[in-house]
Amino acid sequence: IPGNEDAGNIKEIEGYLATLAEPTYGTQMQDFAVSGHSAEYRLQIDYTEVPVTLSGGQVVSLRHPTYTAADLGYGPLHPDAMLSPRVTPQMIGLGLLEAIPAADILALADPNDADSDGISGRANIVWSQEYNMPMLGRFGLKAGMPTIREQSAGAFAGDIGISNPIFGDPFGDCSTIQDACVNAPHGAGDVRGFEIDAEGLDLVTFYSRNLAVPARRDADTPEVLRGKQVFHETGCADCHQPSFVTHRLKDQPEQSFQLIWPYTDMLLHDMGEGLADHRPEARATGTEWRTAPLWGIGMTETVSGHTQFLHDGRARSLLEAVLWHGGEAEPAKNRVIDMPPADRDALIHYLESL
Repeated sequence: IPGNEDAGNIKEIEGYLATLAEPTYGTQMQDFAVSGHSAEYRLQIDYTEVPVTLSGGQVVSLRHPTYTAADLGYGPLHPDAMLSPRVTPQMIGLGLLEAIPAADILALADPNDADSDGISGRANIVWSQEYNMPMLGRFGLKAGMPTIREQSAGAFAGDIGISNPIFGDPFGDCSTIQDACVNAPHGAGDVRGFEIDAEGLDLVTFYSRNLAVPARRDADTPEVLRGKQVFHETGCADCHQPSFVTHRLKDQPEQSFQLIWPYTDMLLHDMGEGLADHRPEARATGTEWRTAPLWGIGMTETVSGHTQFLHDGRARSLLEAVLWHGGEAEPAKNRVIDMPPADRDALIHYLESL
């Protein structure tokens, strides 16, 4: 729910859009529960099909979702509750993204569109619970977390209720209204101090930091090379920044001084009303999202067994994902709609090669 922008440490961050946990359900709503407890809710999704006609006569149907928090297990939601269904992003290459110099990311920001190209990426600045200071947000769909370690700790606490050195509540995201959850057996009194101690959290962080990016496929075929040209001519690379060079890191040779190709600028962009969730996160507004890294996206079906994309999985193909782009990406999307079908096919083949 909306919070107080002048409260606590966040008042130090210009443009911070404060939120508070929903009083009954906390920061996340869980549709599963352990034995003896009620699930918090059931997510009901209703889709409306919206046809989009492309050049050459092809028609692509986009499914527009409507979300309802049904079967509420602990009473009604706060009237100002803001809900944003999320699909877990891929975890590959996180250590390399963390190793990009902050100055290089900030140099790409153009919040006032000073160059008048219609692209106005902004950095998300967040409050780090680990370092007790403002930091550049890098991780999460709205760049709401500054480091892999803090992202991992937040997932332990919020997703599965495991206390750790950064987020220490032993009952996780349960609110005080959920008495049965708060009073259930948990990790308070564990000899390690937390249910996962610093050593365990460091091991999970190391694993998350070092999940590798898959090698590209078919990179030199004529159609993929044509798709690469279309990608740049269409303006996709204006936000999906192809490459960076990472920091020199003495204690992390795996990430040190590498030329990487993540296809993201790590910045927030207004993606329009079609993709809006109207739920702010730090400085990110309800229409802004961090540019999603594209490396490895062509392996989604092989690894995950599906081809669902975007923050809530509404897109059933890469082409549908492109056609959902709006806001700053509206001109690029329209170029994709209007381009010759062969160029559109080549663009998708290029994305599949990443």
